[in-house]
Amino acid sequence: MSGARKRPAPSRRGGRPAPKGPSLGRRLLARVPVSPETMGRIVGGAVLAAAGTALAAAALWAGVPGLVGTALAEGAGRAGLRVEKIAITGLSRMDRMSVYAVALEQQSRSLAMVDLAAVRARLLRYGWIADAEVSRRFPDTLLVHVTERVPAAVWQDGGQLTLIDEKGVLLEPVDPSAIPDLPLVIGPGADRQEGSYTALLAAAPQLKRRVLSAAWVGNRRWDLTFRTGEVLALPEDGADDALARFAKLEKNGPLLGRGWRRFDMRDPARLVARKGAAAAEPAVAGRGGDGQKGGERAGDGDAPGGGGAAAPGNGEG
Repeated sequence: MSGARKRPAPSRRGGRPAPKGPSLGRRLLARVPVSPETMGRIVGGAVLAAAGTALAAAALWAGVPGLVGTALAEGAGRAGLRVEKIAITGLSRMDRMSVYAVALEQQSRSLAMVDLAAVRARLLRYGWIADAEVSRRFPDTLLVHVTERVPAAVWQDGGQLTLIDEKGVLLEPVDPSAIPDLPLVIGPGADRQEGSYTALLAAAPQLKRRVLSAAWVGNRRWDLTFRTGEVLALPEDGADDALARFAKLEKNGPLLGRGWRRFDMRDPARLVARKGAAAAEPAVAGRGGDGQKGGERAGDGDAPGGGGAAAPGNGEG
């Protein structure tokens, strides 16, 4: 029919349609810095983990034993998600093999089955470890980061030497032939007083290097022993002020290394000094008061006794 319109013939100008380029998903996958095999294991593990979660929930709802979830996690392990490496960071003093042993103490080598909280709790039982972080890095690595305690002193009690931190936490035994260059605190309860002892020495920093050891006496006060052999008995209250006064006396006219045996400052008003056993009475420097009298020994039963004494060459007015 003359009135019918003819359809235009399809254009042949373009020829065959141009092939499409790679999809957006394939382009993104090509940028991931892992091999296709590893990516396949990760994806497979994720699928198994998701299926395991769903089936474990269904098993609990239906009353099926929890072995179903364990079997699924073991299946993920067989698919390649097993603990093959343990990366430990932050460790410098504690034995590294002890950390490995704790991390490997698992019922299963499946990475998905590792109880991270339980590993951390076991690590915190070690004195050296102040804190620990445990995590997974798929496909095969368990990460352990440790924060160690810092040794602050050596504690001597009952003939045993132990390294402690500033809070008195026991770190490890100390070999008597290899004692580290740290303060030595002596006596029952001295380990729990390390913080107060550090604060005490801060009152007279010029004497810190001259102190050999500190004995915690009667669970209430300190006796300091200097490297030159003298003992300084400090009061129960105001020990830092008494030590600062002693440091001032030592600066004005040396007392240490001059043959004195013991200095007694348990009475904050005065300093009582003793020399060898020949003299009969201690000499008193400072104000009088209601404390010891001139011919009285300075002992109160909680510190080593002294012999005779002579006065130091200076005192406080």
